[in-house]
Amino acid sequence: MATPQSDSSAERVANYRKRMREQGMRPIQLWVADVRSPGFSAEAHRQSVAVADSEYASDDQAFIDELSLDEA
Repeated sequence: MATPQSDSSAERVANYRKRMREQGMRPIQLWVADVRSPGFSAEAHRQSVAVADSEYASDDQAFIDELSLDEA
């Protein structure tokens, strides 16, 4: 049954979450890096250089290649 238009957004969210829980789902919160932050690019570059310069770089790349779905 559709909810009336007069429901507040909080009520709509609560109803949605209730329906999802009834379907066996549960909410989670996931924090990810903010790619818009000022230092993101520099830190990403620093980490990629560290991986590339590692003595395990070829093993790491082989692992990634094994996981790759693109067999181009």
